[in-house]
Amino acid sequence: MPRKYDSKESKRRILSACVRLFIQKGYHSTTLAEILKEADVTNSTFQNIFHTKNGVLLNLTEFMFDSQFAAARNVGKKELPPVHIYAAETAIQLTLTELNENLRDIYVEAYSNRNTTEYIFQRTSTELYSIFLPYNPTLSESDFYELEIGTSGIMRNYMASPCDKYFTLDRKLARFLGMSLAAYNVPKDEIKEVTDSVLSIDIKNVANDIMKKLFEALAMRFEFELGENTVN
Repeated sequence: MPRKYDSKESKRRILSACVRLFIQKGYHSTTLAEILKEADVTNSTFQNIFHTKNGVLLNLTEFMFDSQFAAARNVGKKELPPVHIYAAETAIQLTLTELNENLRDIYVEAYSNRNTTEYIFQRTSTELYSIFLPYNPTLSESDFYELEIGTSGIMRNYMASPCDKYFTLDRKLARFLGMSLAAYNVPKDEIKEVTDSVLSIDIKNVANDIMKKLFEALAMRFEFELGENTVN
């Protein structure tokens, strides 16, 4: 029988249940019935706090994006230039979705849902402004917001399309970086330099390590235990 309603405790349990289920089953495969059972709350309690799964997804997206920007800054042994940080962060994000189908499901939904995309646009446009302003000195932060709407569409569609023997991960990363960096007026020779730098590292190994740390951080932040087969 579900526990007596307490908004703060119920919210904690719902977040814990949803995030664990999302990373172990995928966003779309997780049902409301499973969430209610796992969190030990009633449907009315869930509706009062989050209304839909999308409300939980926003909390998860905020945490994941903060984590991935931090991870990108630590790639390699030396401090990376801003454009390289952008390239590393986006390459890691794309690679994560190739390593884990449940993460692909979460990221694609985050880039599709109105509430989460608005957060992504605003969060990322601030980063883009600081990174690419030297290449675009006349643009405002709102201009970068508009550009982010376009480049995030490329990101979303590339995430949703799994690599195969023809469209390999290296080709996907090179294509994405070529289009996105060109949109921010990075010179062609620098685009090649940045792309070659990203492709020179073992991006799958880096992303796999980041994925493990991300899952551990999620388990700590949202207070649940990881299953043995969480990291595929």
